[in-house]
Amino acid sequence: MPARPARLLTSSAALLWGLQFAFLVPSLALLLVTLYDATPGEVGWVLAVYNGAGFVATLLLPAWADRRGDYLHPLGLCALLTVALAAVLAATTALPVAVAALLVLGAPAGVGVTLLFAHPRHAGAGADEVVRTRAVVSFAWVAGPPVATLLVGSLGDRAVLVALAVVAVLNLLTTLGLLARERRGRDAAAARAPAAQDGAPVTRAAVVLVVVAFVALQATNSSVVAVMTLFVTRDLGLDVVWAGIALGVSAGLEIPALLLAGRLSRRVPDLSLVVTGCLAGVAYYVAMALVGGPVALLLLQVLNAWFFAVVAGVGLALFQRVVPRPGLASGLYANTRRVGGVVSGPVIGVGASGSLGYGGVFALCAGLTVLALALVVLAARTSRPPAVATGTS
Repeated sequence: MPARPARLLTSSAALLWGLQFAFLVPSLALLLVTLYDATPGEVGWVLAVYNGAGFVATLLLPAWADRRGDYLHPLGLCALLTVALAAVLAATTALPVAVAALLVLGAPAGVGVTLLFAHPRHAGAGADEVVRTRAVVSFAWVAGPPVATLLVGSLGDRAVLVALAVVAVLNLLTTLGLLARERRGRDAAAARAPAAQDGAPVTRAAVVLVVVAFVALQATNSSVVAVMTLFVTRDLGLDVVWAGIALGVSAGLEIPALLLAGRLSRRVPDLSLVVTGCLAGVAYYVAMALVGGPVALLLLQVLNAWFFAVVAGVGLALFQRVVPRPGLASGLYANTRRVGGVVSGPVIGVGASGSLGYGGVFALCAGLTVLALALVVLAARTSRPPAVATGTS
């Protein structure tokens, strides 16, 4: 298969998998309330249990795929599970049944994007292709929530579930296309020789340092997104619309930033790119703690876009380099986002309790980003092979 059609097939799969969860995740709390009469407390514990099951599935299913050396058949299984999930959620009005479906069907189905990222790395793709695929998923997340909202507003709550099932069927078709391409032997040589571990060998200690660093980086992003509206309205005294504009500008800039990061990854080491992202993050958080008006608020989103593009795209490629199994690497990376979301709660609580108000959250995030940068630098030094002594006999 020529390179361009093959790339189009991979990009289509990334777009559809991104849309699948961009439809479900933002709508899930609404569906729990409107379709199953869940109380606020029930919504909280259902989401907590669902995310916990997703955490476990994101470790187990990719590890199973690693052992088999096959990511596409499990990917197709995830698509089928999503169709079943949408059917059960649409057919039932009982909250316990919906919760059981989310745990048994939804949690493993949510691993689809992780497997999609693991497959090209296993097939020999470079970091630039991984980052480009991540950019397509980001585009889906920009478009997905507004489309889901439009469906709910015009066709009712269950319309999201119908759309979810349709997209899952399309995901199954793209997976079959990827399988057909692989069966024709176009990727056989790459599959027999996975991408080389570029750079110095990586120790287990370095992997731990990288994981902790990215949990901190993900926590900072989750924290500032959560408090942006409160920061804009209460600390800056601006209309709430400015918070939406700022987040929208950042999301819009994220896609070209990811594409740029992918191009740079062909020539610049991934750890060096992560350092530039951390420096941009520190500059962004410090400036946001001191910002005083809407123009500066919007201009600073350029820094935020580069920071998150590096964390989201180059970070994924970095994990796939330092962890030798692509599925486990992608699963670990995905779970740094989940754990970072949990850590963001204390970050917000501590940061907002000081004299800076919600600006203190940005200040605390600057400190966490400096810590993450130090851990990444330490990981780079830890991963260097020891010098080999030489002598003459």
